[in-house]
Amino acid sequence: MDRLTAARVFIDVAQSGSFTLTADRLNMSRPMVTRYIESMEEWLNARLLHRTTRKVTLTSAGENCLKQVENWLLAGEALVDLTQTEVADSLKGRIKVSASMSFGFSQLIPVTKLFMEKYPDVVVDINVEDTITDLVEQQIDLAIRISSNPDSSLIGKPIADCHSVLVASPLYLVKKKPIKYPKDLLNHKCLGYKHFEQHVWHMNCGNKHESVEIKPCLTANEATVLLHAAKASMGVTLQPTYLVSEEIKSGSLVHVLPEWKPNTLTIYALYSSRKYLSKAVRAYIDFVSEYFSIQRW
Repeated sequence: MDRLTAARVFIDVAQSGSFTLTADRLNMSRPMVTRYIESMEEWLNARLLHRTTRKVTLTSAGENCLKQVENWLLAGEALVDLTQTEVADSLKGRIKVSASMSFGFSQLIPVTKLFMEKYPDVVVDINVEDTITDLVEQQIDLAIRISSNPDSSLIGKPIADCHSVLVASPLYLVKKKPIKYPKDLLNHKCLGYKHFEQHVWHMNCGNKHESVEIKPCLTANEATVLLHAAKASMGVTLQPTYLVSEEIKSGSLVHVLPEWKPNTLTIYALYSSRKYLSKAVRAYIDFVSEYFSIQRW
C-alpha cells in the first residue's frame, strides 16, 4: 500500500483518536483506514495503536515513532512535489470550510465559484455558523473568521480588512431625532450583536475617539438578521461594509455618522496546522487570499 498515505492515516488517527473520524476527514472508508494502520504496523513491525470500543490511543511504540513518521511524511511529500508537476485541473480532494452566514453568502460564494471553475475536481463543503468552532473536533479544514485577536492555537492568515458602518432605514431616521454625534445613539433604538458581552460601539473621527454603550432593543446572533431588522425600520445597527455597501448605494439603508469610523477588524483564514494541509486546502487559501487582496467592498 502507499506508505505516504499510510503515514498520513496513522498521524490523523493519533490526532483524532478515532478510526471513524479519520475516515471522514480523509474521505475514505473505515475499513480502508484499518488496512492502512495494519500496513504501517506491519512495515514498522510494531503495534502502534491501542484499539477499544470507546477510543483509540497510541502505544508506547506509537508514541516513540510518531514524530519520526511526521518528519518522514513531510520529507516524502516534498520529494513527490519535486518529481511531479501539478497542472491546475489535476487538483482533487474535498475542502470543509466554516464561515459566518453573512460572509459566506455575500463574499465566500463568489470566490468559491471561481475556485471551483479552475479546479473542477475539488469538492467544497461550506458550514455557516457565527460561533467559533473546534476545527479538529468538527473536522473543519479552514475557518474564515473576523476578529481583532484570533485564537492563538490556530494558524491565522489575514486575507482582508473588515470595515463597519452604522446604518438605519430612511423611514426610521425621518421619524427620529437627528444623529449628529455618537452620544445621540443613546436616544435611539439600537440593534445589537448577541455574541458581544457588552454592547459597546467604538468610533473614531480623526484623532477623536468615543465609545458608546448602547442598550439594544433587539439582539441577534447573526448579522443578516440585524440587517433585515434595520431595513424594517426597527433601529440603528453596526454592520460590516461587505454586507451593506450595496444597500447604502441603493438607498434602502442610510449611512449614519459617516465621519465616525468604527474600529477595523481583520478577516482571517484559520487552520490548525501548516504541516498536513492537503494541496486542495493550500490552493484554496492562496486563491482566496489573492482574490481578497483587491478591495471588494
